[in-house]
Amino acid sequence: MAKPEQVLIIEPQGELRFRGPFTGGPVTSYIKLINPTTHKVYFKIKTTAPKRYCVRPNSGVLKAKDVTEIAVCLQPYDFDPAEKSKHKFMVQTVIAPDDDDDEYPIDVWKDINPDQLMDSKLKCVFENPVTSTTTVKTTATSTTTKADSNTTNGKNKAIGDSVKSSPKVLGEAEEKLLKAAQEVNQLRVEESTLRQENLQLREDLMKWRNAALGNDGNLAAARGLSSQSSSQLSPTSTSVLIAIAMVIVGYLLGKLI
Repeated sequence: MAKPEQVLIIEPQGELRFRGPFTGGPVTSYIKLINPTTHKVYFKIKTTAPKRYCVRPNSGVLKAKDVTEIAVCLQPYDFDPAEKSKHKFMVQTVIAPDDDDDEYPIDVWKDINPDQLMDSKLKCVFENPVTSTTTVKTTATSTTTKADSNTTNGKNKAIGDSVKSSPKVLGEAEEKLLKAAQEVNQLRVEESTLRQENLQLREDLMKWRNAALGNDGNLAAARGLSSQSSSQLSPTSTSVLIAIAMVIVGYLLGKLI
């Protein structure tokens, strides 16, 4: 009996691409699942190389007209071209019964009839710019070596040595450029973090300034009251001084008379 046709829309279709280099850190690709039906659909993600990948989420449920995105993270490893054709993914789905009220039933995959399962396969495609560029340049230089093979043996040997060494040098230079690009991206992330921290510090500084201005206003009010009281006392002090001066002048006038 033929299996039912896949009801979900899966993007990308047929191929899941990973772009290298694959030794510096994890490389992530994404699978988008779209449920265009009016039914609830359960899904599960399988792979032929479970130790190489981290899939989140690797299973779940899609309600009617719902969309979800699956992150497929390839762990760092030494890229082996002979192994690339062995990595594949499969998206298994099944339509939930109409009376199913559970969001994540434990036994949904155990009790399901295999004839109800819908499968969609994706082949992994690895794009390693360092390897591909080196291969192209090696092919070009080997063609040049073959064209010059009619020359003397001494010249042939010298050309062969230079051909073998040049792709390696170019490959190392490209690896350094890729590492520099990764460092630039890291610096951009750190710059964004520092900007956010700077904005937060400015906000805190404004709050502290406003609080300080409020305290200065209270101090100014207190100083105004003290100056007002001193100004009220100043006429009394002046009157006392005038009275003392008049007594002294009267005393001196009495002496003269």
